[in-house]
Amino acid sequence: MSQGKAIIFSAPSGAGKTTIVHHLLSVPDLKLSFSVSATTRSKRIHEADGKDYHFIQVDDFLKRARSGEFLEWEEVYQGQYYGTLKSEIEKIWADGRNVIFDLDVLGGLNLKKIFDDRALSVFVKPPSIEALRFRLRNRSTETAEKIAMRIEKAQHELSYEPRFDVVIVNDILEDAFIHAEQHVRDFLNK
Repeated sequence: MSQGKAIIFSAPSGAGKTTIVHHLLSVPDLKLSFSVSATTRSKRIHEADGKDYHFIQVDDFLKRARSGEFLEWEEVYQGQYYGTLKSEIEKIWADGRNVIFDLDVLGGLNLKKIFDDRALSVFVKPPSIEALRFRLRNRSTETAEKIAMRIEKAQHELSYEPRFDVVIVNDILEDAFIHAEQHVRDFLNK
C-alpha cells in the first residue's frame, strides 16, 4: 500500500464526529478525502450507497474479509459488521490526497495501530451522557431500545479516550470545528 497520511475521527454514536468530518472535508487546503466504510447494517433514508457507506450483505462482507480485502473490520453490534476496504485508501492516496476516517472507537484504534505515526487519531467526546442521550433521541432514527444500547456502548467507549492523540469535547459545534481544523492542520504540516 502506498504511503500517505490518515486522519481518524472516532466517537461514541451521536457525539458529532460525522458532522465534524463533513466540516473538515469542506476545507479545500486540507486536501481530505473521505474513506467510505463498508457495513452490513441497513441503509438509513438520507444515506447513499458508495457515498456514506458501502452497504454489503453479511455473507459478501465475511467473504471479502476472509480474502483480505479489508484493512480492518469488526462486528460492532451483533450481526452488524463494519470495515475499511484497502481499495478505498489506495485510491485516495494515489490521488495525492489525505484520507479521513469516521469510525467507531475500536475501528479507530485498530487503524491507529496500523498507520502508527502516519495517523492522527481524534476522539470526539459528548459534553455528557445526558447530552448524548438527547442527541440520539432527536435523530429520530432509532427505537428507544437501540438508543439504550448505544448509550450503554458509549459509556464503555468513553474509557478509550486516553488512547487517542487528541480529544475534542463537542459541546459548542463551532468551537469543535475550530479545534478539529487546527489539530488536523498542525498534523498535516509537520
